[in-house]
Amino acid sequence: MRLLLAEDDESLGADLQARLREQGYAVDWARDGVEAAWLGSENVHDLVVLDIGLPGKDGLAVLLEWRERGLDLPVLLLTARDAWFEKVEGFEAGADDYLAKPFHFEELSARLRALSRRASEHPADLMNSSGGLALDESRQQAVVDGKPVELTGTEFRLLRYFVHHAGHVLSKGRLAEHLYEFDDDRDPNVIEAYVTRLRRKLGREWIETRRGQGYVFHRAPDRRS
Repeated sequence: MRLLLAEDDESLGADLQARLREQGYAVDWARDGVEAAWLGSENVHDLVVLDIGLPGKDGLAVLLEWRERGLDLPVLLLTARDAWFEKVEGFEAGADDYLAKPFHFEELSARLRALSRRASEHPADLMNSSGGLALDESRQQAVVDGKPVELTGTEFRLLRYFVHHAGHVLSKGRLAEHLYEFDDDRDPNVIEAYVTRLRRKLGREWIETRRGQGYVFHRAPDRRS
């Protein structure tokens, strides 16, 4: 999934970007509120970690701007102060969760997984009664019929996006937007190669090709053939 990190602390921002990438996220890092507001308005991110104390435009102003524009992307606020009234202001501005600094990365990671589950139609640790596919977030693996399937970082991000949007037709362009960071070369044609690799590892029945439209991930595919 593609994540927007808005944090002006260089040390903390670099550490969070690196560790979130290790967890399978494509991470765009904004260092001030003006840049964060613009990146978020592009509407290509699945999650946002937004520091309140940003230079240029504070995090609450950025969040209010997004909500006034109708952007409903899940936002977790970060702040150096753990005052109750700041939490109230944050939630009233449209925040989905709140975390005070300093924090353990494991808690941030768990909160982001919870946010992504609530935002999607299907839980991130999806298990199908008719197929038995699940995502192992900690190992960045797929589990099919109880057996682990090794995936590369890009394959895992793609599969996770498919799982979160099971049953929906997803174009190559949309998949590329949510798979890569802004600085990456987002060639939609590369998606076809990754889909082929996922089918080879998981089985062709999970991902259907819709000609001229894109792909559909099936939550309960017919595996009899």
